[in-house]
Formats: sequence, structure tokens, C-alpha cells
Amino acid sequence: MDLQLANRIILVTGGAKGIGEACTITLAKENAVACILGRNPAEASSLCNWARDQSLQVESYACELTNPDSIRNAVHELLDKHGRIDGVVNNAGVNDGVGLRDSVEAFRSSIEKNLVPAFVLVQACLDSLIKSKGAIVNISSKCATTGQGGTSGYVASKGGLNSLTREWALDLAKHGIRVNCVVPAEVMTPMYARWIESRPNPVETLQHIEKSIPLENRMTKAVEIAEAVAFLLSPCSSHTTGQIMFVDGGYTHFDRAYQA
Repeated sequence: MDLQLANRIILVTGGAKGIGEACTITLAKENAVACILGRNPAEASSLCNWARDQSLQVESYACELTNPDSIRNAVHELLDKHGRIDGVVNNAGVNDGVGLRDSVEAFRSSIEKNLVPAFVLVQACLDSLIKSKGAIVNISSKCATTGQGGTSGYVASKGGLNSLTREWALDLAKHGIRVNCVVPAEVMTPMYARWIESRPNPVETLQHIEKSIPLENRMTKAVEIAEAVAFLLSPCSSHTTGQIMFVDGGYTHFDRAYQA
């Protein structure tokens, strides 16, 4: 299917690693201009080089996502070059493990890292998105629905992102802007792999997780998240907005009595 994303300018926060990297690659293969926003442009250099070799378009913009002025400056730089923005993917985030025993300051910091940047970025891109009748896709987490334990800040942030998806979809419908959310559960990214390796019994831990995923008893691939994101950004989903889509092999909503 042609997703009709050719030459569309799409921003991806944290687009150089993990799910963000998969989004960048998938969008570039759909002939969009995938624009990575992140604090370390060096991390994105290999993707930019790969795209150049493939005659595809990946760009990198230095941006500290916890700094609103840095976000606005990156958006201005991008607009100076392209004159338009057609899509935003709010992907960047970190499960920082800030729980109930941590300080209020740590909780606020977690919200500042994981939720506030999405608000600031959409605000900075809003006038351009209105002109292009663009699309926004937020990347949430299954723990916003299931809870996880020990990570109040991250869960609150992702729950807030789910709610903002519905709020923005309603608020921006009059401008023709669609807003949706993709929810991963167990996705094998480099960060996830490091967490698995930190467990006392990594092999057993992974096997236990895989057995709890109903569809095919396997982890979700990052590219499967990215393909859902690309679809929701494209005109092929032209009447889809305000949706929270779980791409997780059935993990989040399966009966807890389920056994593989």
C-alpha cells in the first residue's frame, strides 16, 4: 500500500534509537522527510548516512527536549528549511523508575521529561500543522493502562499522553488535524535488551514474558510499532482520530488466567 507520505515533513522525537529509529526508517522508506529531534545529533548520523546512501531523506535537529526554548529553536530551524510540518511523532521518553518513595522533585522531573515535551512540541508546530492539516501520533506505554509498580512518574506521564490524545483530537478536529496514539507493550529495543540482561536469569525472564504474549508468544518488533505509526500519519487513515491503538500481540488486554 502506498501510504501517500512522499515528501511530507515529519518530526520524530528520539528518532535515532529503539522505536524512534524504527519510525525514522519506516517513514524514510515511505519517502517522507523524517526529521529526528534529539539532544545528540551524532547518534542520528548513521541514520542520515544510511538514508543518503539509499537516496532517502533523514535529517537531524539538535534539541534538548526538556528545554522548551530548545524545542522551539529546532522547530524554527526546520521551518526555515522546509516551510512546513506535516506530522509529529511524540516518541521520546524514559522509564526512569520514579516511584512513591522518591521525592516530589523527582516525580516532577519525570513528568518534565516524559510528558511536557510533547505539549511544547505540538504547541511549537501547531500553526504549521493547521496549515497542512497534519497529523500527530503519540507513543504511549501499556503501563498507562496496566500499571507496572515502582514507576509513578512514567506511568502518570504516559497516562497523560493518552488523555492528551483524546483532548487534542477533539480540540484540533476543526482544523482537520488528526491525533492518535500507539501503545507498545513488550518491544525488543536495545534499552529493553539491557534490562533483560540485568535480570538474575535473563533467559528465563525473556521466556516468561514471551509466553505471556498471546499472539505467537513473541516480543513485538519495533518495526511493527513504526508501521502502525506511519499508517496513522498517512491519508490512508483519513477518518481515524482520537484512537489509542495497542500494538502488542494482545498482551495488555488478555485474561490474566491465560496460559500459553
